[in-house]
Amino acid sequence: MKLRNKMALCMAIVFVLFAIALAVAISGMRDATARFGNFVDHDQAFLAEANTMYAQGLQMGQALRNVVLAPDNETGYKNLAAARKDFGRALKSARALAGKDGAADTALTRLETLQQQRADVQDRILGLVKTDAASSVVILNGEETPVWREMRGELLKILKEKNAAAEKVKTELVTRTQTMFLASLALAAFAIVAGGAVAFWLTRSITRQLGGEPDYAASIAGSIAAGDLTVQIALDDERNQTSLMFAMRQMQHSLATLVQKVRDGTDTITTASGEIAAGNLDLSARTEEQASSLEETAASMEELTSTVQQNTESVRHANELATTASEVALKGGQVVEEVVGTMGAINEAAKRIADIIGVIDGIAFQTNILALNAAVEAARAGEQGRGFAVVASEVRNLAQRSAAAAKEIKALIGDSVGKVDAGSKLVNVAGDTMTEVVASVKRVTDIMAEITLAGQEQSAGIAQVNQAIAQMDQVTQQNAALVEEAAAAADSMQAQAQELLAVVSTFKLAAEPAAHSQRLDGGGSHTRRLALPAMAG
Repeated sequence: MKLRNKMALCMAIVFVLFAIALAVAISGMRDATARFGNFVDHDQAFLAEANTMYAQGLQMGQALRNVVLAPDNETGYKNLAAARKDFGRALKSARALAGKDGAADTALTRLETLQQQRADVQDRILGLVKTDAASSVVILNGEETPVWREMRGELLKILKEKNAAAEKVKTELVTRTQTMFLASLALAAFAIVAGGAVAFWLTRSITRQLGGEPDYAASIAGSIAAGDLTVQIALDDERNQTSLMFAMRQMQHSLATLVQKVRDGTDTITTASGEIAAGNLDLSARTEEQASSLEETAASMEELTSTVQQNTESVRHANELATTASEVALKGGQVVEEVVGTMGAINEAAKRIADIIGVIDGIAFQTNILALNAAVEAARAGEQGRGFAVVASEVRNLAQRSAAAAKEIKALIGDSVGKVDAGSKLVNVAGDTMTEVVASVKRVTDIMAEITLAGQEQSAGIAQVNQAIAQMDQVTQQNAALVEEAAAAADSMQAQAQELLAVVSTFKLAAEPAAHSQRLDGGGSHTRRLALPAMAG
């Protein structure tokens, strides 16, 4: 598989895993938010209205008894009217919140009928309270109180059912939150592990294709581009003959052979220029040999030039892919930031629920105060208020249970807020991991740029070698055409040979035999000559 395809596949795997994790987290959060909203907007609101009806029902009874005990007490009349109004408002609101709940709607209809009966009885009592107090007390105990007891039974039944539903919703929300948290945690951990494995595999694959570390490959390429052909190239795996480092070692050997041939050809030209006076035929034969060598050298250089150009183009493509991968990783970081924002929104919703629970707790406290007042009034009423005292005690117990349930829900909401905060921290960790991936891709891009620059320098060096070979070919053609004038041009030919030797002397080779160096020194050349290095591997 090509390097480009490998990198694309690796990044696709990582992003698909993160996309799955984000999709699961977002879906779970959306469901939880919707359930929270429905719970607050309907169930809790309905429960609050039912508690209001219960409290106002008690308030109506208390106010009516105050009127019976003190017919001239205007406050009692006002309290009775206000309690009726608040009861009616709460009943209307509860009916709107009940919606398609048939059982709740039936119970509310029954409550509405009973309240109308109770209101009629209360109006009769109010009409008799100032003229016939004894009859009003009889009607109060015999008709009004039984109707209220039936209403209280309906209200307690509704409160019991709604409290059970609230407990069920609470359990469902806790279970769903825990499941979402564990699923997100598991997917995030799997994505991190998979990303690490993919990164390790990709690094190993790139290193295998290079045959060594990128900085080492850049160092070797720089040495060869500088003309140092003596450097020893070590491979991570000698059996891998498809790596860039192996090809570079082959190129080094070919260059060393080529330079050695060029130098040998220069020696031949130098010797021929010294012996040209002895025989033009010998010079002509040597010129033909040199022409043949130059043709082979030119062919080898063309192949080498094509190979270097292909390598440079491949490195440029790899650099573009690394840049694209960096941009994709940045986009992944932005997606993680959006997830952090979503987690914050959920946290705010949970805090809003906690505020609503506080309101419910306040209502329970007020109900408790009303129950205490009712108990005091019952005590003042004496024997006639004994039944009302029992009712006040039950109301107080109900208020205390409501307050305890509100506190428990508030604690569970606080625990959910803590878990959402923990999820936010995990997403932040995933964002930091994406930042590290971006930095790693940036480093790979920089290394690819260095390799590209080294390849360009290498191409420039090969161009210089091609130029030198072209000059040698020109000199050889001139020698073939000017055999008759060779004696007169011997000095000029020797000068050109020395110039060519100076050009190829930029390449460093291993030490040559001593006799060859002595021959160069005797011929007037001061250029140090080195022998071809042995092939490694």
